[in-house]
Amino acid sequence: MATQTLHRGRLIDHIQLVVADLPASRRFYTALFDALGIPLGGEGADYFWADELFVSTADSAAAMGRLTGRHHLAFQARDRATVDAAHRAGLAAGGTDNGAPGERHYHPGYYAAFLIDPDGNNIEAVCHGAARRNADAVTLAFDVPDAAP
Repeated sequence: MATQTLHRGRLIDHIQLVVADLPASRRFYTALFDALGIPLGGEGADYFWADELFVSTADSAAAMGRLTGRHHLAFQARDRATVDAAHRAGLAAGGTDNGAPGERHYHPGYYAAFLIDPDGNNIEAVCHGAARRNADAVTLAFDVPDAAP
C-alpha cells in the first residue's frame, strides 16, 4: 500500500475550471505556477491540476459537458517580487493584463497583480505583506491501495 500526500492551503478545498482550450490554459497556468513556486500535481489528456485547482475540458468526466464561465481566483505569493514575476510569466504565456502589480486598498500591505486567463477568468497573484500566519498549510496523507497488475 502506498501513501499519497496532498498539500492543502486554507479555506478552499479545491476549485475546478472547465476551459475551452486546455493547451492554452496549461501554458498559462504552468508559467504562472512556475513563477509562484507551485508544482503541477498531475495531468491527463483532458485535465491538469495543481494544489487546489483542477482544470479540465468540457469533455472530462467531472465537467458534465459545460464550460465554467468567468471566475476570480487569487493565488498567494511569497513576496512582492513573486507577484511581479507571476504577472510577467502570465503575460508571456498568453494572459492579458487586468491590473499591473501594485498595492491595493484591501488592507495594509496588500500587493497584487491581475491577469485574464485564456478563458476570461480573472487571475490574481497576491502577497499580504507583513501579516502573520497561524500555519503555512495543511498536509493530508492517506493510504492508497496498490493498483492491480
